[in-house]
Amino acid sequence: QVQLQESGPGLVKPSQTLVLTCSVSNGSITTDYYHWTWIRQPPGKGLEWIGYIAYSGSTYVDPRLTSRTRISRDTSKNQFTLQLGSVTPEDTAVYYCARHNNDYMWGQGTQVNS
Repeated sequence: QVQLQESGPGLVKPSQTLVLTCSVSNGSITTDYYHWTWIRQPPGKGLEWIGYIAYSGSTYVDPRLTSRTRISRDTSKNQFTLQLGSVTPEDTAVYYCARHNNDYMWGQGTQVNS
């Protein structure tokens, strides 16, 4: 069964760039037709969908975050990465990576404070 694991800093200073990596095992990020997705949950709020990189390498980011978000991948490492720039305290959240097709397969999540 595919497994996803987020990694990155637990604390990012305001105005800096948050970089999170999702390492995928027991499955390839180039396999048709999955979307490799980033989602976050701020404290006391619901899930917020950030964006994805598809099996093809194409990306899509929520328009509200497009100007400061980049999602990329390293197929040699079977990893995909979230870069979120100009962070503010409002970016404090638990960040999840997930595989999506008909349903979601989630990583365990990682807390990021800003």
